[in-house]
Amino acid sequence: MKKLRRLREVSPRDLLVVALPLLLVVLAGFWLASRYIRPAPPDTLILATGGEGGAYQRYGAAYKDALARYGIRVIEQPTAGSTENLEKLRDPEQEVDAAFIQGGTARVQEEDSLYTLGGLYNEPLWIFYRDDLGPTEQPVLTRINELKGRRIAIGGTGSGTRHLALELLTTNQISESNSRLLDIGGLDLLQVFSKHRIDAAFVVGTAQSAAIWTLLHTPGLRLMSLAHAEAYTRRLPYLTKLILPRGAIDVATDLPPRDIQMVAATATLVVREETHPALIDLLMQTMQEVHGGAEIFQKTGDFPRPASADFPLSPEAARYYKSGTPFLQRYLPFWAATLVDRMVVMLIPLIAVLIPVMRIAPPLYGWRIKSRIYRRYGELKFLEAELESDPARHTKSEWLARVDAIEHDVNHLPVPLAFSDMLYTLRSHILLVREAITKTATSA
Repeated sequence: MKKLRRLREVSPRDLLVVALPLLLVVLAGFWLASRYIRPAPPDTLILATGGEGGAYQRYGAAYKDALARYGIRVIEQPTAGSTENLEKLRDPEQEVDAAFIQGGTARVQEEDSLYTLGGLYNEPLWIFYRDDLGPTEQPVLTRINELKGRRIAIGGTGSGTRHLALELLTTNQISESNSRLLDIGGLDLLQVFSKHRIDAAFVVGTAQSAAIWTLLHTPGLRLMSLAHAEAYTRRLPYLTKLILPRGAIDVATDLPPRDIQMVAATATLVVREETHPALIDLLMQTMQEVHGGAEIFQKTGDFPRPASADFPLSPEAARYYKSGTPFLQRYLPFWAATLVDRMVVMLIPLIAVLIPVMRIAPPLYGWRIKSRIYRRYGELKFLEAELESDPARHTKSEWLARVDAIEHDVNHLPVPLAFSDMLYTLRSHILLVREAITKTATSA
């Protein structure tokens, strides 16, 4: 039974001695690779939107519904608008992952670590004014400088509307010194118009936003068609010229009653540098879903697009515009695709460490087994050389005792079956040395 144990297929002890250090090397490789794996994407996205009744608020709600299908909870942070959103993104104390930003409202700073995901839609500037401003019953204003001396609502503090309104008013030499500029915007405009507290209002947003839609259908208000629309786009390159066709809002009521020349900025979605790439991939898909259709000022497929006027385009966004939805997310649920994508990094130790280890382990194991046999060969060779040089140094019985000791060790070597041929060869060599002692050594 003991002999059977000594002739196992493998030697557990030798296997452990060889495998344990190699296993530690592999584990060290996996640990090192794990340092480069991004953590799992968070299940919450904090999105800075805008004021009540604005387009940013409406789109924020759409993003919330779309991302909920992927298990991502969107926390909306209402703000005054684009300028405040940008301040929140730049403030490390503010917990904001992404925000809607009106193109042209940002002045890139050296310390900025922000990226844009591209243009989302056109944000036209709507200039409403009371129809009783002029000397005639139905005045039609076409130039912003005709508002000089009037009470003008330019949007709330922190809004993109206020930023754009001030730039255009300054271009037309209108300021606090010659007009009354009021920080009013959103749904409050309807009330102040009805009370005749303002004469005109600047509003930036889509026609579907609650504030603009309400003002478009309010009796006594007109929408200005800008005679200098093209000129404004040359002075402010982030603006584009748009035409609101006659009847585009409501054909039945012929609203508007004529073509309206307008200027528009481009709404963008801006994220922080540390925003998880998997969340950016989901945001790109959500942008395509929410903004990819046709509207009054765009055709299907016009948006989203890789616009990067204020901030550089995110690498993940650039990849999406080039290749579309990530390969794994086309066929796997989001959580599974993310897990596989993260685990791909673990192939590095598999290739760089595990494969060489698998090649080294068998020879190393064989060397350890053979080294025991070679050690006995060394003892046997030393005894044979000693016998040849001085046979009389020991008696025959003493020589044979030394050979018996070597043979005893050999018989108790734990040698796997794969190396048994070397064991039997060693035994035959021991027999040859025993015969040489019998012939050479003296009995005394």
